[in-house]
Amino acid sequence: MSAPRSQTRTPPRPASLVLTTVLLALLGMFGPFSIDTAFPAFAEMGADFEVSDSSMQLVISAYLGSFAVMSLVHGPLSDALGRKPVMVTGAIVYALASIGCALSPSLPVLLLFRVLQGASAGAGTIVSRTVVRDLYEGPAAQRLMGSVAMIFAVAPALAPIIGGWLLLLGPWQLVFWFLCAFGAVIAVTTLTLLPESHPPEARTPMHLTSIATGVLHVARIRSFQVLAAAQAFSFAGQFLYIAAAPIFVVTLLGKGAQDFWVLFVPMVAGMMLGSLTNARLAERVSGPGLIIGGQAVAITGAVLGLALALAPATSGLPWAVVGPTAIGFGTGISLPVYQLALLDAVPHARGTAASVSTFLMLLLNAVLSSAVVPLAATSLARLSATSLALLVLGVSCFHLHRVATRRPTPTPPALPEVT
Repeated sequence: MSAPRSQTRTPPRPASLVLTTVLLALLGMFGPFSIDTAFPAFAEMGADFEVSDSSMQLVISAYLGSFAVMSLVHGPLSDALGRKPVMVTGAIVYALASIGCALSPSLPVLLLFRVLQGASAGAGTIVSRTVVRDLYEGPAAQRLMGSVAMIFAVAPALAPIIGGWLLLLGPWQLVFWFLCAFGAVIAVTTLTLLPESHPPEARTPMHLTSIATGVLHVARIRSFQVLAAAQAFSFAGQFLYIAAAPIFVVTLLGKGAQDFWVLFVPMVAGMMLGSLTNARLAERVSGPGLIIGGQAVAITGAVLGLALALAPATSGLPWAVVGPTAIGFGTGISLPVYQLALLDAVPHARGTAASVSTFLMLLLNAVLSSAVVPLAATSLARLSATSLALLVLGVSCFHLHRVATRRPTPTPPALPEVT
């Protein structure tokens, strides 16, 4: 579904397109940098705070939980105030919260500032996706989203490597000083270099009641619910390995704080290759076709990973990362299409659509980090089986969405105006 003409800006010229693509990818890196950079420091942080491995999982859950809740606000705020002010403010608050994390004397204080980090990080991660759809339509939007995803995919591999290097230079607090610098750089570059893609005439009224009404309106659209669930479960198959990385690398594989690359480099390389494949096929294969193909690759990889984990001869490296790598490849193909499809499902409120879909995904990821990972990461085989189950749920939800959308349904009404 095309956006109303008044809401579509003239795309940037090729010279500025590269810069815009890179900036949007950097804005999306708040998530992986916030989670993955700290992984190598978990053992040192746990010893410093005198807490268990399971308690350290709260460092992830606290971030994801607040990210999920605030994701319901960032998109509607950007619909009302513009994309740029929301992203810049979020980056500034994120930098300040990172300082609080670095100075935390105990785990409860650290968790408090992690909540603040999560509450602000979504401003860049969520709103940057709406900029793509503000500027482009159809295959051009899908191609740009794939390019952004390809650059963004470097972050999960780079972040734990940076974390490991920082630990060689000093204590775990250096990780959060690095995140503070990252947030500050993003704030300045976004303010000075990124164009505003949501003009004043296309903005919605700024009322708390209208924001809440808009969120509830989008959340009640049945086709949107099923599609958002399909995206969330499809990505959860890969995120399970990300959330379980400290246990997967250190406990199950017996590696150290500088060895997280053994998981993240191949998995992210697979995701980058998938994103490149998506961008190359944008004009030749339909969106649903790319989702189906990507899910088929991910399911095949999960089955292969489980089979390798069950065989004693292939239960260690390099076989242990074959499954996550294939899942990353499949996710890289399908995820950009999911994101565009969810934005197009509610074309009159794309910021709100991005917020609600992100909330559902992050809520699931927070549950995975706090409740599922401690149970699933007791062995490589159980971790692989859990990932496969999540992917199957994603495929099932997408099949339900496809069946439902084949039947003619009325166009969702516009958001009610609140005066």
